[in-house]
This record gives sequence, C-alpha cells and structure tokens, in this order.
Amino acid sequence: MSYIIGIDLGTSSLKGILLDKAGAILTTKQAEYELITPQAGYSEQDPTVWTQALSQVIQQIILEVPAASRSTVGISFSGQMHSLVLLDQEGLPLRNAILWNDVRTSDQCRRIMATAGEKVLSITKNRALEGFTLPKILWVKEHEPVIWQKTAHFLLPKDYAGFYLTGNQQMDYSDAAGTLLLDVDNRVWSAELAAQFDLPLRVFPKLVDSSEGIGLIKPELAKQLGFTSDVMVYAGGADNACAALGAGITTDGMALASIGTSGVFLSYEGAGHADYGGELHYFNHAAKEAYYSMGVTLSAGYSLNWLKDTFAEDQTYDELLHNLGDTPIGAGGLLFSPYIMGERTPYADSQIRGSFIGLDARHTRDHLTRSVIEGITFSLKESQRLMVEHGKKDIQTIISVGGGAKNKHWLQLQADVFNTPVTTLTSEQGPALGAAMIAAVGAGWYQSMAECSKDLVHYGHSYTPIPKNVTEYQRLYEIYQQVYSATKNICHELAHFQAI
Repeated sequence: MSYIIGIDLGTSSLKGILLDKAGAILTTKQAEYELITPQAGYSEQDPTVWTQALSQVIQQIILEVPAASRSTVGISFSGQMHSLVLLDQEGLPLRNAILWNDVRTSDQCRRIMATAGEKVLSITKNRALEGFTLPKILWVKEHEPVIWQKTAHFLLPKDYAGFYLTGNQQMDYSDAAGTLLLDVDNRVWSAELAAQFDLPLRVFPKLVDSSEGIGLIKPELAKQLGFTSDVMVYAGGADNACAALGAGITTDGMALASIGTSGVFLSYEGAGHADYGGELHYFNHAAKEAYYSMGVTLSAGYSLNWLKDTFAEDQTYDELLHNLGDTPIGAGGLLFSPYIMGERTPYADSQIRGSFIGLDARHTRDHLTRSVIEGITFSLKESQRLMVEHGKKDIQTIISVGGGAKNKHWLQLQADVFNTPVTTLTSEQGPALGAAMIAAVGAGWYQSMAECSKDLVHYGHSYTPIPKNVTEYQRLYEIYQQVYSATKNICHELAHFQAI
C-alpha cells in the first residue's frame, strides 16, 4: 500500500493527514505555534516554528503508522496565503515572517492604488489590501532598508516548508496570485509591476504548477524524519485553493461557503478570464490552468463568537442555537450587520462597524442569535451576488463547511438565502485534504483534480430552498443592502471614540 501526506500550514497550527491509495485517511496529527505581536496591528511568526511543527507532525504520523516510513510516495502543502518570508543568499530567514493578518501596510496600499491602481487591477485582478504580499515588501523596503538590501529571495510559508525539505525554492501559481505581483492571465511574474515598484526580478522565485514535483526530501533530513525510502515533494497550493479542492470545487457551477472566524464564498472559474474590477478576489486555482473568485466576510463565525461570549458565556454553541429553527425569519424585525471588525467584500472598509437595527424591548437572546446568523449569511450572499451579476456565474450547488455546516437550521437558512441547494461533506478535512489531492495527482494516482475529487470528496445531506422562505429572505436582503450606506458616515465619525 502506498501513502500520501497532506500538510496544512495554517496561522496557528500545522495539520498533517496520511492518505492511502484507497482514499482512506489513516491518521491526522497537529502541532500548534504562537503568533508574535510586537505592537498593535503587527502579526509575525518565526519561520522555524513551521519547520519544527512539520518535523513533529511527520514523525508522529510515522510513529502511528510505521508502514508510512517506507511506503510514502509524496507529500504536499496547503499554506496560509500572502505571508512574507525574506531569505538571504544562504537561504536563512532575515526576519520574522510578516503574516497575512498584519495590517501595518495601510499607507503602502494607498500609495500602490494611487500610483498604479489601474495597472495593478488589470494585471493582478485584485486591489491592494493590507493582507497581500506586495505592500509588505514595500514596507520592509521603506522601514528596514538594511534587511531589504540583504534579501536574495522571497517565499510564502508553504514554499519555505518545501525549501526546508528539498533545498529548492519555488512558488505555485495559486499562492503567487496572492502576492499582487503575478500576471494572473498569463501566469508569469509581472516585469511591469516589478519595475513600477523597483523590485529586482532576481528575488522572485520560480513559478510552478501546484502538482509539480519540486524534489526529493534531502537524504539526511528524510532519515531524521523517519523515512526509509525516497519521498517526492509537490509544490502545493494556497489555503483557499486547497480548501476548494478538499470540498470538491473543481468544476463550473460549484461554490463553497466556508464559515470560520472569517467567512469565504468561493466559486470555481474554469479557464475563463473573469474581471470583477477588484470587487472580488480573483486567483489562480491549484487545479491546473483554472481560477476561482472569492469574497470575504471578516467577522463571520467571529460575530457568533462575540454574541456567545457577550450574552451567553455559560452556554455551548448547540445551546445558543437550540431555538434557531423556532425563531421566525427576520428575527422579529431585527437586522444585524456583521461588520464588528470592519468588512472586506464588497466594501473593503476598515472603519465600518456592526449594528443591530430594529432592536425592540420584546427581543430575546434567540432573536439576537437568529439575527446574527442571518446577517452573516447575507454578507456571504453579497459575494454570490457579485459573481452572478458581474461574472455571469450559474451556481448550481454550494458546499457548506465550517460552523455553518454544523446546524441543520443554519444550513436550510443558507439554502433559502442563497436560493441554491446547499450540500455538506461527510468528513471535513479542509485544506489538508486539498494538499493530499495535489500530491495524489502529482504522484500519478489521478490524472486531474476533478477525477481525484470524485474519489476522495464525499457529500452528506443536501438542503433545497423553500420558495416561501426565499421570497421572505429576498425582501429582508434588500433591506440589509441599505445598512452599509446608511451607517457608513456614522461609523467613520464614531471611529474617533473607538479606543476602549
């Protein structure tokens, strides 16, 4: 029996799964690590914590399944997007990685859009936001010129892990698309943008497909990890692209609604070249020569966390949602906007804040809960709307994962709000499964990601829109769409008083 290892290098932990050729997941291991936050708005990590976690997880996998030491044929990665790793000529990190959730680069983003906004949108299909890699590079150039002068190459986190294993440096197209430096249509680094921002092309890594083999694990390291035979490493993909693979989003007509701390609504784009004018993210997929569009709700599950911590600290989430199905649509005339940490899609406004509108003395905690759930789902619907209106998407099935897939009433609510059938997965392995799928295709187990997903992705229960509910939610959604414009100026003025 042959094995594949899929690794998800996340923000707070690294997860590994062992997959056999029959598609069974034999074990899952995880190692956690900390963020470094030297001051407000800064978020960093020492890249060596990733490689230590990687070694620990691989060793734990082999300890539990000893046959993996001699029969693992491939390993690949999903990685947190955008986070900047700077290396010197010897391949050593020059500083901590600046992570995707670091927001120190607002000035750089404004300058990028002011000086080259149309060019950036045309070439990369995305607007400059604090999360992207280019603003981080420009921040280092401006604030740490000595570090920049020593920089020989830049990588993203999962590429650093691949470099650690093989000694080779490269980046796949799905992760490169999140740097704001890739010519997305032509799949090359943009020499025009490099020149615009005075970045030498020598610092850019080689570009490869996600399923391309980047080298064998170095012999001495393989021995330390516990492998007794050669293991090929495959490039891997960005975490959202891998999450899409792990949910089977590999053909037209499919979309993903993922509700974690933030929320993502993602749609497969095939080989077409859609242009959303920066209103949605548009990235290269980990599936070969495919793309995906994506909108982000900054405080999706986090809004529910806030509600629980503030009003129901002594309850479990199941208890908090217990009466969700018995609380009427519209929560008794209460509407929630989930902007409690600002918003990304479709507004990209860091100063907008959330609100309960229509609050009445008769409202109970159940009404607040229903209102929060509806507001989160409406925010995700904004991304679906943009895909349909501007991308002419015909979304026929939505795969729901994360917190929103754990409650049957919320799943039905999603189907009604999206007016599209919503389906769950029998087992959520997320980006780690996507990484394993990349290695399986790279190793020749399958000819394509779509073929691989038919074997490895298994669907659970489906929820069909209820026409009466769809009509009610359309009326409520139209009211929800007025909230941003009605509260924007108020929130921006209140920002003066936000220090607590």
